[in-house]
Amino acid sequence: MTRVLIAGLGNMGLSHALAHHHHPDAQIVGLVNRSGHVEHPDLAGYPAFSDFETALSETKPDLAVIATYSDSHADYACAAMETGAHVFVEKPLATNVADARRVVETATKLTRKLVVGYILRHHPSWMRLIAEARDLGGPYVFRLNLNQQSSGAEWETHKSLMQTTSPIVDCGVHYVDVMCQITDAQPVRVHGMGLRLSDEIAEDMYNYGQFQVIFEDGSVGWYEAGWGPMMSETAFFVKDIVSPNGSVSITDGNKGASADIDGHTKVGGLLVHKPSGDRTIEMPDEPGHQELCDAEQAYMLRAIAENIDLTRHMNDAVQSLAICLAADESIRTGQPVSLEKPAS
Repeated sequence: MTRVLIAGLGNMGLSHALAHHHHPDAQIVGLVNRSGHVEHPDLAGYPAFSDFETALSETKPDLAVIATYSDSHADYACAAMETGAHVFVEKPLATNVADARRVVETATKLTRKLVVGYILRHHPSWMRLIAEARDLGGPYVFRLNLNQQSSGAEWETHKSLMQTTSPIVDCGVHYVDVMCQITDAQPVRVHGMGLRLSDEIAEDMYNYGQFQVIFEDGSVGWYEAGWGPMMSETAFFVKDIVSPNGSVSITDGNKGASADIDGHTKVGGLLVHKPSGDRTIEMPDEPGHQELCDAEQAYMLRAIAENIDLTRHMNDAVQSLAICLAADESIRTGQPVSLEKPAS
């Protein structure tokens, strides 16, 4: 039985906690949030803490699940691993590349399992999308976006997130990870641009951004993310991958509202286009948000039990974050950013 401590009980943390609550091989030993009080009826009986270090010391978990705000991810992850725990941490892994590498180095040095919350890696439809794109062969054009028209509580959540992380980084790491899985090429250069569209956020933050990334094999990627009540519901979900041999596109992405969290992962159907003709792939009975979180945590537990090699997973997490942070730097400086090759 794996003893699990969960830190952060927002949208993602709550889902991860419920995943462990229902998993037969997991035992929740503590929940951490700012209030130190848990209201969810399924979780109310577990010990609750308001301080992460106190919770680590008192519960001595085998696994720490970290779903707090991004600026605490690296320190919490390293602290948990130093006390003997394996770690699942929500994306982004850190708010800068140096901290992300520090977390990976700590996991490697201490032989801890580290899984980053790339939820699309556990979605069968996205796995099929990646396989179909790779089958076409590169180089590729990636056209991906996720704009979210938010108001009320959703806009308040977005404003809270933007105190530490831009939409480009928070959402972009998922889709840049998809690009990298398809091309397998090293990123070379990033060009970004963005705009602050609301005086309700800090002057040094922007709630709309887009960037282009160039890969070593010639592939080029575009990603766009915007949050707020001003965002359009038209073409807010574009997922399109083009190669010399054809293209793969998600066809059902605009059928819901941009605020629908389940809709952000649903594929519905794929259109595979080749000069010789088109092929439609239907994706019925796709997993919802909670089912995907269940799958993520089941994988985390399996990685511990089966000693799965996570080297590629960790390196990919650092690379996708580096691309998005380079885009953020480009937006802030107005200059393209070249990316360093990882040390061999």
